[in-house]
Amino acid sequence: MRKINAVLHRDLGYFFAALLIAYSLSGIALNHIDEWNPDFIVKKTSLDFDGSYDRQNVDAELIRHFSRIAGEDTFRLYDFPSERQVKVYYKDATLLVNLADGSGTYEKISRRPLFYQFNVLHRNSVDWWKWASDIFAVMLIIITVTGVIMLRGKNGFSGRGKWLAAAGLIPPLAALILQNFQ
Repeated sequence: MRKINAVLHRDLGYFFAALLIAYSLSGIALNHIDEWNPDFIVKKTSLDFDGSYDRQNVDAELIRHFSRIAGEDTFRLYDFPSERQVKVYYKDATLLVNLADGSGTYEKISRRPLFYQFNVLHRNSVDWWKWASDIFAVMLIIITVTGVIMLRGKNGFSGRGKWLAAAGLIPPLAALILQNFQ
């Protein structure tokens, strides 16, 4: 039985190692979502369009002119968020032009490599992935249980293992208790 336990623990650990690392990195990224965007890189550039413009004179040709200055070949559409602004939409970017002073802000977004893909899995954004995620969660329980019972004696669960496992309960319990005081 001990040999089966060790083989199960080892082989499941190897099989799920990449997914465990992906979920761990994604979890760290999602924990800090208020501090940075783990999915996208947003680059903002200030532009000057030399002069002021009147909303009535804004047409597709002027939008193409603004687009060329921003480094875009084609635009999808444009609208007026206010009387003094025109916003131009591109495939992965936007341009907001202040018509009164000719200043503009160009924002281009791109997917953050690896983190975007990891986060899609972590958030279960793929319909069928929730089942794979559930299987992964069950396998993590099995890996944990097989690891806990692997060693015997003073280094096993019946020895110092029970104290370390009890100590491992302190952080989540403290978080739950502190949450109730907020």
